Order: sequence, then structure tokens, then C-alpha cells
Amino acid sequence: MMLSLSEIIVHLREVLAALLVMTAMLSSCSSEDSNCEFKAIFNFGDSNSDTGGFWAAFPAQSGPFGMTFFKKPSGRATDGRVIVDFLAQALGLPFISPYLQSIGSDFRHGANYATLASTVLLPNTSLFVTGISPFSLAIQLNQMKEFKAKVIEYHSAKKKGSTKLPSPDIFGKSLYTFYIGQNDFTSNLKDIGIEGVKQYLPQVVSQIAASVKELYELGGRAFFVLNLAPIGCYPAFLVQLPHKTSDLDKFGCLISYNKAVVDYNNMLKEALCRTRRDLPNASLLYVDTHAVLLELFQHPTSHGLRYGTRACCGYGGGTYNFHPQVFCGNTKVINGTNVTASACKDPNNYVSWDGIHATEAANKLTALAILNGSYFDPPFPLHKLCHLHPIG
Repeated sequence: MMLSLSEIIVHLREVLAALLVMTAMLSSCSSEDSNCEFKAIFNFGDSNSDTGGFWAAFPAQSGPFGMTFFKKPSGRATDGRVIVDFLAQALGLPFISPYLQSIGSDFRHGANYATLASTVLLPNTSLFVTGISPFSLAIQLNQMKEFKAKVIEYHSAKKKGSTKLPSPDIFGKSLYTFYIGQNDFTSNLKDIGIEGVKQYLPQVVSQIAASVKELYELGGRAFFVLNLAPIGCYPAFLVQLPHKTSDLDKFGCLISYNKAVVDYNNMLKEALCRTRRDLPNASLLYVDTHAVLLELFQHPTSHGLRYGTRACCGYGGGTYNFHPQVFCGNTKVINGTNVTASACKDPNNYVSWDGIHATEAANKLTALAILNGSYFDPPFPLHKLCHLHPIG
């Protein structure tokens, strides 16, 4: 297919912009072992990338969360590390502190604004009614703006002594990551169905694109936007969402719901493509985590795992080991009996931790795939820009 002159010009502009960013980054790398140009990570998201923000605001998390890596609850909705943890490790950075955590935080290498149950769109209900977090993407973005303002104010005052704040020039040397949208897609899915959810998905992708633009105005130049996981393979949704047996594919995933996710991801990809043209000297990457996770759900044994659509931490056993009335770590009375949703002894063999979130094992495999560079659109040579560290 022949490209028009205007399309060729747009493509060349994108290539040149990417080259400018890469050249600037490479210029500071004197050797293979030099530090990565990315000095910090600022993350926006939901429970898939929350590293303790929600539980800092609403303390209550208990075991068995954190059992694999941290050996105790760490504010993450899994048994160990999440994808952003692995990205930080690979870039030679410490784990990124939650913005809402007042004790023990170190913001010299970024901040994590993600909180469990967050949405892209502003919620029209309360956390205590539907469980949706008040910290939507717009709120997280405002927190980022306030953070930058406070950093500049602090350094302008030329205060002496050590600080856990970054230098004012950090914002142009940082990686900005987005892993959010799952709750916008699923929170009303059971009640209004796929067609109902589709009505507001364009607003979701528009809000993400607009947030990228605002961060660009704040000095951001490198953005990773992770797409939506195949929710039709998650045990919780296989149990809770209405469907017929004919809607299950040969891997046990919900065909119609996964197709709707693909439609959303394509919409997101197109929106980022349009946004990219408006952001000179920026690298805006669409990251296809969906493809990685779908492969893990469909062929777990090919990647050192055993169980795809079965939760490690849950109650009920059977195909999914998920019960909608008792979530991971909780104990409830069901039919007159106290029951507990407990964790398996081998989460490293599972894709799904609690029916809704991925295990550390799945997160690590997904992070490795991202770091390999095969799931970026457009291509982005991260391994050439940074000396990537092991993420054992």
C-alpha cells in the first residue's frame, strides 16, 4: 500500500522526534555499565501497579499478600512484586515509593500515584458504596502537579541538609508509566454489559491521552502506556460475568469479553498514535501487556507455570478457586460455616493470584517481555538507552 506524502511526512516527524530523544539519552551514557538516563519513574495506575498507596490511605491489608517476595503485606495486590517494581529494578532504581505514604518514603527516584480500585474517569460513587477508589487519574495527575510544585519550592528556598525529594531537573529525565483502565472496564460490566461499557470507553482513552499531554507540559518526555489485560481469562470474571458455555474458547477464556478488550486496546493505540503527533521530542509508547498475559493464560506450561485460569488465593477449589463472597485472605460465614480464602503454597505456578490480579511470577514474565522490547509500539530500544539490570 502506497503512503501519501502527508503520511510520509508525519512518519518522518515521529522517527526524527524519537531519534532526538534517543540521542539525548545516549549522549549521557559513557559506557555499557553507565547508569540509565531515566533517573526516576512516575507511575499512574490502579491495583495492578499500586505499591502501597491505597493501604497508606486506608490501612487494613493483611496476609497472605506479599508472601513471596516481601514475606509480609507490602501494599501490593499480589503475592510479591508488580510490573513497575521490576521496571524499577531493571533501570537500577529502588522501588518507587507511594505518593500517599507519609512514613518511610523516598521520592528521589520518583513517586507512585497508583491506588487500588482507581479509575481513569472520575467516579460518581463512593469507595464505601461500590469500592471504587477516590483517587482517579485526574486526582493522580493533580498530585503530580502539586509534587513538582513542592519540589521546585523546596529547592528555591535553598534549604540545607539532606532531603528525600528529587532535584528540580528530574522531571525531564524520568519515565512516566500508565497502567490503568481495568476498573473503568469491569466495575459496571456485570450490570450494563459489554455494549453499555463501550459507550464510555472513548472517554477513557481520551482522558489517558489528555493526561499524557499535561505531563508533557510538565516536562515529561518518555511515556509507557500499558494496555488492558485479557479480563475474560481472569477467574473472578469467569465466575461473575454472565455467559454461556459457547462463549468459552478452547483455553477456557470468555470470547466476547476478550474481544471487547481488544477493541478497547485498539482504540487506545489509535488515540496514542494521534497524540504522538502533537508531542515533538517525546517518546510515547503503547505497551502490549495484553499479548503477554494472554499467552500466559493460554499456555502457562510453556512458560514454567501450571495454572492459567485458576486463582492461587481463593476459596471453593474447582476450576477457578474463586468465590465472589470471600476474597483472598478474608474469612466469612457462608451457609452457616466459617470459610477462608487462603493462598496456595506455590504461587510461582499460577498466572492469577486472587482471581483479579496477576502473581509475581506472571508480573515478572510480563516485565521481561516488556524489557525485551518486542511489545513496544512504535519500537523503542530501551536496552540501548540503559544498561538493564537483572530482575531476579
